[in-house]
Amino acid sequence: MTLQTFNPEISTEPVIEIKQPVITVKDVNVFYGDKQALKNISLDIPKNKVTSLIGPSGCGKTTFLKCINRMNDLIDICRVEGEILVGGQDIYDPAVDVVALRAHIGMVFQKPNPFPKSIFENVAYGMRIHNLTNSKSELGDRVESALRGAAIWEEVRDRLDQPGTSLSGGQQQRLCIARAIAVEPKIILMDEPASALDPIATAKIEELMDELRKNYAIVIVTHSMQQAARVSQFTAFFHMGELVEHGKTDKIFTSPGDERTQNYITGRIG
Repeated sequence: MTLQTFNPEISTEPVIEIKQPVITVKDVNVFYGDKQALKNISLDIPKNKVTSLIGPSGCGKTTFLKCINRMNDLIDICRVEGEILVGGQDIYDPAVDVVALRAHIGMVFQKPNPFPKSIFENVAYGMRIHNLTNSKSELGDRVESALRGAAIWEEVRDRLDQPGTSLSGGQQQRLCIARAIAVEPKIILMDEPASALDPIATAKIEELMDELRKNYAIVIVTHSMQQAARVSQFTAFFHMGELVEHGKTDKIFTSPGDERTQNYITGRIG
């Protein structure tokens, strides 16, 4: 499939085709002005798995995450070099429509950020923008499907016209996940999605991730090594802008191949 532009006003054809692996990163370097934030990052991210990005604060985890859906485009002094292939296609190719790309690569942020709209309209928003439904009834069905997919439908079904901001923190985060999956992405990026939540809400988000990975590739930034061990099948350890080690989560935590990984896991650095 050749790379193509995508006009969400008139077409619902995907901007990219997802293959295995979902994401291939090749020799990516990221600069903020003269400061290099990421150095020669290369790794593959598989479908239907959760990949955790761990490492000390400021090591480049969130910078890397934002490269995958080109959120770093919004920072004037940021420059990205190398290749990030999604479905075998370079997402930094000028032919790729960035708005359409982000519909295929959903993002859930550290703090819940529901729009100042009703619960229904929070979920419907992306579908309206990308012209993904043909009728009011279809829109309603897809809103319900997304809320069910985010395991929050039963809690909000009788108050869809109430503001999304009226929900608890954990419910707001699941609403944001529903908003992300409503446009049927192939990849979900999560930047510490449970760090602002209590343990009960965190457990619900973790259970949801395990369910969602059946249909999506999930990449999560987390400062909690316990969370990475619980939710992910693959883990990547970043340190000072470098990808030190990447592999199956159980191996990373039980027999890491690099001393720096071992030192981080055991608390000697961090």
